[in-house]
Amino acid sequence: TLNQISDIAQNIISEFPKERFFCFFGSMGAGKTTLIQAICNYLESEDEASSPTFSIVHRYIGKDHDIFHFDFYRIEDPYEAINIGIEEYFNSGEYCFIEWPERIEKFLPETFVKVEIGILDENRRIIKAKKVTN
Repeated sequence: TLNQISDIAQNIISEFPKERFFCFFGSMGAGKTTLIQAICNYLESEDEASSPTFSIVHRYIGKDHDIFHFDFYRIEDPYEAINIGIEEYFNSGEYCFIEWPERIEKFLPETFVKVEIGILDENRRIIKAKKVTN
């Protein structure tokens, strides 16, 4: 539930302490942005996280790392991601949180944490996270 989101955010980062690349899968309204906001809070972001739907990427300053938050929902061609310089972001060693990663699947790194959010009902979600290799 929403009142558990801070604990979930902490658990995800604690479970994968060396990982910097997280892909968030879920239907529209599942809570991808909300979970990323909670993770950014856990990472002590100086900025309030919000959906970068129209700008595609937002940068936040965290306590120990920068955080890049991507939303690829509105791109029509995966090569648009190349045009914004995703390779530089992805290779930065900083946290990268991606919403709608399936839209740029061929450009995802070889290894990442896959975070799946499923809707149980209006107030509850099921969240699964696992490290995957393409």
